[in-house]
Amino acid sequence: MDTIKPLYTATASATGGRNGHTQSSDGMVSVDLSVPKEMGGPGKPDTATPEHLFAAGYAACFGGALDFVAKKQKKNASGATITCAVSIGPRDGGGFGLSVKLAVEDKTIPTAELRALALEAHEQICPYSHATRNNVPVEVTVTGA
Repeated sequence: MDTIKPLYTATASATGGRNGHTQSSDGMVSVDLSVPKEMGGPGKPDTATPEHLFAAGYAACFGGALDFVAKKQKKNASGATITCAVSIGPRDGGGFGLSVKLAVEDKTIPTAELRALALEAHEQICPYSHATRNNVPVEVTVTGA
C-alpha cells in the first residue's frame, strides 16, 4: 500500500447510520440520510445516501484529475462533465459491495483524445480511482467531439 503526505484532510461524522445525518466538521456538507425504497427503507424525500455522497465526490475528483492531465498536454478539459453512478448490492461472498460507472463528456475534445486523457486520469491521477482499483468495478465511458 502506498503512503501519502497529506496536503488536506476532510473530516465528517455520521449519527444514525443510513437513517441518520452526516456533516463535515466545517459544516459545508450537512445532509439527512435515509435508506432508499429499493433497499427496503423509507426513501424519505430530501435525503441522501452514502452512495450519493460517494458519487458526487468521485465525479468532482475525476473531473479535476482529467483537467490536470489535459493541462499537462496543453489541452483544456475544464468544461468536461463527469457523471458518476454508484450502485450498491449484495456481494457473492456476503455483505454488500459497490460498482461505479463514470461517464466523461466533453464535446470540445475529439473522442479518441478524450478517451486517452480519461484513461490517464483514471490510471495515474485520480485518488478515487486508486482507492477503488482491484476492489470496486469501475467502468469508464467517453463522449467527445
